[in-house]
Amino acid sequence: MNSVILNNAVRFVVLLLLQVLLLNNINFLGYINPYLYILFILLFPFSGSQTLLIFLSFLLGWGVDIFEDSGGINAAACLVAAFIRPVLLRFSFGVSYDYQTIKFSSTQPGARISYVVILVLIHHFVLFLLEFFNFAHFLLLLKKTFFSALFTIILVFLTLALFKRRSR
Repeated sequence: MNSVILNNAVRFVVLLLLQVLLLNNINFLGYINPYLYILFILLFPFSGSQTLLIFLSFLLGWGVDIFEDSGGINAAACLVAAFIRPVLLRFSFGVSYDYQTIKFSSTQPGARISYVVILVLIHHFVLFLLEFFNFAHFLLLLKKTFFSALFTIILVFLTLALFKRRSR
């Protein structure tokens, strides 16, 4: 149990620092920016406390907001992602999630992909909707959401593959 807490604490700090010190400086083609910090929400233990996840997600988003001076949009997007996560886990992993018998690394690839893609898209849509705060630029909102989410999803799976190989 202590190793799980330590792993999550280290993951929280490393992802926050990586996001604010490196990834926030990437702005490819003017609108593509990776948000790898969402990996913390994605990988939080499935059997962990939902209340704790929501609280830590708020802290993670708030930490990014402090460094970005973005007025709470990352915190709000993280809260939405953490709140909707159980529904997505049930949708992607089905009965296995209900009985708490799954481990992310041992799940079916299709279930993993659907879970990551949907959660990242929801997070990014909320993030950019709050950034624009109107529907006048709806196409730009969708474009930014899609391309940043695509870049983030690729980074998430590359990161997962990198650490999966290293742990063997």
